[in-house]
Amino acid sequence: MLRQILVASAAALLLAACQQQPQAVTAPMAKNYTVYFDTDKATLSPESVATIATAANSFKASGARAVAVSGHTDTTGTAAYNLDLSKRRAASVSAELQRNGVPAGAIAALGYGETNLPVPTAANVAERRNRSVDIAISEREAASLMSDTQYCKALSSTYRRYRPNQIDETAAAAMARCETADAASAIPVLEQSLTSMKIPLPARS
Repeated sequence: MLRQILVASAAALLLAACQQQPQAVTAPMAKNYTVYFDTDKATLSPESVATIATAANSFKASGARAVAVSGHTDTTGTAAYNLDLSKRRAASVSAELQRNGVPAGAIAALGYGETNLPVPTAANVAERRNRSVDIAISEREAASLMSDTQYCKALSSTYRRYRPNQIDETAAAAMARCETADAASAIPVLEQSLTSMKIPLPARS
């Protein structure tokens, strides 16, 4: 009798196991996204709006701390205009992220203009990949997404782009410090130099 009970129990367990449906495996969300822009435009297309919504959902679902928003342009037009255009593109993406529930304080929006291009090109090349904003979900705090060293180098790059043959000694000494642990002390010097020449500063969160 005991044997019959054990056999029946084993059969019931086996049947239940066979009837269980396998659990679906959820693929990890992507952490990097790119939205594209038409030439000389900073307005979002319906496709871009959908991509930004996906990025916002990824941020909220992942428990990440920040979203890095990096604006770019191609190399057509002037460097000054393109720097401003890249900032406007980054601002458009940032505003849409906020509409999708990403806190403003979690967004580090930077406009790079013609520098740090996704696809390096010569001047006056209308490369679509460079007319873009890259969105990266980060585990770091928003304020740390651009370090003092990175920002110092961005300031140096901007200075050299506008004044390639007219670098004064003070600015040159500050640029040299960008490569050292004393990069933070060089930042005010370079910012003042650029501001006095009415050269727009690169964005920093």
